[in-house]
Amino acid sequence: MLVGSDRDMEVVGQAGNGLEAVELTRAHRPDLVVMDIRMPELDGIEATRRIAADEHLAGVKVLVLTTYDTDEHIVDALHAGASGFLVKDTRPAELLAAIRTVAAGESLLSPGPTARLIARVLSSPRIPPAGVPGGPDRLSERERQVLCLVGRGLNNAEIAETLGLSPLTAKTHVSRIMGKVGARDRAQLVIVAYKSGLVVPAAGEADGN
Repeated sequence: MLVGSDRDMEVVGQAGNGLEAVELTRAHRPDLVVMDIRMPELDGIEATRRIAADEHLAGVKVLVLTTYDTDEHIVDALHAGASGFLVKDTRPAELLAAIRTVAAGESLLSPGPTARLIARVLSSPRIPPAGVPGGPDRLSERERQVLCLVGRGLNNAEIAETLGLSPLTAKTHVSRIMGKVGARDRAQLVIVAYKSGLVVPAAGEADGN
């Protein structure tokens, strides 16, 4: 009801379980899927993984929406291919803004769990997310600056203002960085920025405080 009531958004399908979510996504190829984690038949993490792995759905973004804001779910969602993560107590206006943000190619993580997510990724023995094979060794100094700001959560407009660039130039830098490091989206760039040491967790973040 919330999404359907917005003038610039249209709901093209509604799924009752994960399998149906994948099928509807393949049938309609929407710009964005709002995915729950806990669903029957197939959970939202695996449904997200199947959508992200389908080459015919390359342009489809997934925003995970759940009541469970635990580190495990956040990490699993990003590993599966989600571009954003929000908990269900997000206010309606923030949810609509999140949909626009992710649909526009930005990453989005709930502010509360973000620091714990980064600390978890840094210390996790798990294999890094697919498509993020390396660090910023091949980047120019300017691109490293941009990646650092992406890792700190700035959007293109904020990056442009910080570095004295046009928004289009900032966007171009971000796109080139994703290509050079093999990242699928900005959510993975955040992980690259932290894992490479360009961005260091603030005091207390590494232990989850």
